[in-house]
Amino acid sequence: MRKKLLRSLQDAASVITAMQEESTLVFMEQVAREIALCYQNGNKVLIAGNGGSLCDAMHFAEELTGFFRAKRKPLPAIALSDPSHITCVSNDDGFEKIFARHVDALGQTGDIFIALSTSGNSKNLIEAALLAKQKQIKTISFLGKEGGELFGISDLQWVVTGKYYSDRIQEAHMCAMHIIIEMVENYLQLSSEENWIHDKKLQNDLLPS
Repeated sequence: MRKKLLRSLQDAASVITAMQEESTLVFMEQVAREIALCYQNGNKVLIAGNGGSLCDAMHFAEELTGFFRAKRKPLPAIALSDPSHITCVSNDDGFEKIFARHVDALGQTGDIFIALSTSGNSKNLIEAALLAKQKQIKTISFLGKEGGELFGISDLQWVVTGKYYSDRIQEAHMCAMHIIIEMVENYLQLSSEENWIHDKKLQNDLLPS
């Protein structure tokens, strides 16, 4: 049992070590920059996933609307997790429509839609991402395995490769999300209420070169 435990810990650690690859670092930098710009422009972030990834979406959202490492102004983020909406839409129009309809109801041009999927093959996330693009909403996907059908749809995407089971992929996703939130707070200088700023200089600094 001890050997098995150690193997599992080593496997988990290998996921985090692999995140130091250049492509992953670039993804996290780009996502943090886009989220910061979204907030600078007065927009919001919508996040969706299924099962454990829905729990991760809720975790991601509450770190933004609540607190992360310091007290600061709440940042607008919504996890698409309302059970009354999910059961209503899935009952009347099909489960694959639940997130697309939520994005259609809440999403506006300039917002960000984030899809969390360990397989990349969730039909409800694919339809939501496609609808978001129609509404000129920036789309970001955290994926796993080979990326699935979601691969290539989003404006920004990251695939956790080399892991078969969803738990390891979700652990990598959550690690990346925490780091991204930390970077967003750094971009926006949100260490306290007094440091909340909306000046043009910061927005220009965040724009891609």
